[in-house]
Amino acid sequence: MRTALTIAGSDCSGGAGIQADIKTMTVHRVYAMSAVTALTAQNTTGVTGIMEVTPEFLKQQLDAVFTDIFPDAVKIGMVSSGALIRVIGETLGRYQAKNIVLDPVMVSTSGSRLISEDAVSVLKEVLLPMAEVITPNIPEGELLSEMEIRSEQDMETAARIMSETYRCAVLLKGGHQLNDANDYLYKEGEGVWFKGKRIANPNTHGTGCTLSSAIAANLAKGMDLNEAVRQAKAYLSGALASMLDLGKGSGPMDHAFAVSGEYKE
Repeated sequence: MRTALTIAGSDCSGGAGIQADIKTMTVHRVYAMSAVTALTAQNTTGVTGIMEVTPEFLKQQLDAVFTDIFPDAVKIGMVSSGALIRVIGETLGRYQAKNIVLDPVMVSTSGSRLISEDAVSVLKEVLLPMAEVITPNIPEGELLSEMEIRSEQDMETAARIMSETYRCAVLLKGGHQLNDANDYLYKEGEGVWFKGKRIANPNTHGTGCTLSSAIAANLAKGMDLNEAVRQAKAYLSGALASMLDLGKGSGPMDHAFAVSGEYKE
């Protein structure tokens, strides 16, 4: 069995973060491991508390994983401090980690900044150049490309700028009232559109975490990046189309929508 590591924050309500990542990787038949960057108290209505781990403890978690079950892919989610980002960069570099998928969680869906200017600077310097692919949404793409994104042509330009600046592939995700969930992948001087249909489901908690984890799982299984993205988008659409409805706010998706067998019922 192939293996994957998620480095992210915990979501106690189970819809995003580490929990969404592990569910996604498991459904993809990839053995999931985790290094927790922060504990959060959150549910479908919002976040009420965050307790960040120390850089020393994050390093211990990463060392424990890499010295025993070496991951075939690594997904990185929300990391809110420069010190933690530097620990991740140093450790992944030392172990020569491969197939790194970085979801640069910097701006919330509502447009609120989630990490400090200093942490953004360290992220750009340390982690982005290590990634196989980064998966920013439109607000994050604007921050990383330093340009406004108002059209699909803007998406193409911004993805190229990010790829050339940070020396990695870029999957710039649509949405945010720009298009019907069409995503643009730019790598090595070439771009390709992955068309999607917007699903009328208000429960979208954890979509970014889920997509990036599915891409990492597919890379762990040996797919090339284009196929990894294509299949990850199809999985995300299925999880949304299942129309799970839990919680009082923007609820989670049904990560196990395609699971069948004797333990399902």
